[in-house]
Amino acid sequence: MNKAQHMHLFWGSFSPLASLIGGGLIVMASSRLAFALVCAGALLWVYGLSALAAFPGRKFFPQRGKTLVFVFLSAFTGTLYLLILWFANAILAMENFFIVSLVPLVCTGSGVFERAGSQNTRDAVFRALGEAAVLGGCIIAFSLIREPLGCRCLSLPGGVQGIVKVFSSGEEGFLPIRAIAGSTGALLLLGYGISIYRYFRERRGYTKPEENL
Repeated sequence: MNKAQHMHLFWGSFSPLASLIGGGLIVMASSRLAFALVCAGALLWVYGLSALAAFPGRKFFPQRGKTLVFVFLSAFTGTLYLLILWFANAILAMENFFIVSLVPLVCTGSGVFERAGSQNTRDAVFRALGEAAVLGGCIIAFSLIREPLGCRCLSLPGGVQGIVKVFSSGEEGFLPIRAIAGSTGALLLLGYGISIYRYFRERRGYTKPEENL
């Protein structure tokens, strides 16, 4: 695998489905489309603003405490996002508090700051936004499968109760399929998704067969 393949946003080694750094976030935030959209917005906000604030001053950060600085920056931007969300819809903010609180940890743990250390600020910010968009897209895609099959509805953020249902079916779904709405079903769906992803990733030449063993 060459460097361009290694750094590819979706098929590369640091893709969310390849590194699984955001696996827990995918499981928790994909229960409803409304939550997935809020989480995707938080990812773009935290990754983008943290990169924009971190890279211009990275030469002045202490070498031994640089990770703590990145954690503080991402946590600060995540707090700003929650504050804006609170003023927009307090109930929605409370329902997504834990999910949004995990975004700064995922951002720091993804290594996006370390990987972009040799890039200029513009390239680093676009790289961070690209990684956030890929992870957010995966969460939205999983929610579009879980919510309609498990909850028999589809929701968007907004309204007095925090979410607005776009459509809702009163019919009872087949019980095994409805189990996909829970955490166990989400883990099964994630496992199937990773298997399919790795199959096509190998066929496209982004990994060696022995790496998936």
